[in-house]
Amino acid sequence: MAFTPDDLFQLFDRLEIPVRTYQHAPTFTVEESRDVKTHMPGGHSKNLFMKDKAGQLVLISAEAHTKLKLNKVHKLIGTGRLSFAPAELMVEHLGVTPGSVTAFALANPASKPVRFILEKTLSDCDPLNFHPLRNDMTTAISRADFDRFIAFTGHSCEVLDFSSLDADENA
Repeated sequence: MAFTPDDLFQLFDRLEIPVRTYQHAPTFTVEESRDVKTHMPGGHSKNLFMKDKAGQLVLISAEAHTKLKLNKVHKLIGTGRLSFAPAELMVEHLGVTPGSVTAFALANPASKPVRFILEKTLSDCDPLNFHPLRNDMTTAISRADFDRFIAFTGHSCEVLDFSSLDADENA
């Protein structure tokens, strides 16, 4: 059974991780969330759940305004070409629906095969902001506590700088 937001908040309590959660209207895109974020400090995320033809699942959390060259990301991370994973895989492995993809979904036990990549610009922010498994709330967590959370889930946190993809284009 997938984690609920209440399960997630209970996990934060068990791990003694303080978080701050903001309620807001549902947002499905970075553009929709622009006004919502103005009073929330820290780095705001966009989250992409991808897969390659071999079936490797990848969750990328990037700073909301980072430009990701999706046709080149696979070269940097060492996968086959990536496409957006279907909603069924999102529900199966992350326990969320489109519009609610979040690094916090890695708490779901079924997320074990998902590789997690944190984009460097977002990694350098403190606090980090993610949806707590639904898109009508945003939860802020310190960078250090986010690392503790990820370690608890059994995932590694690969921090990658996607700006090199822009450099490749200019070379």
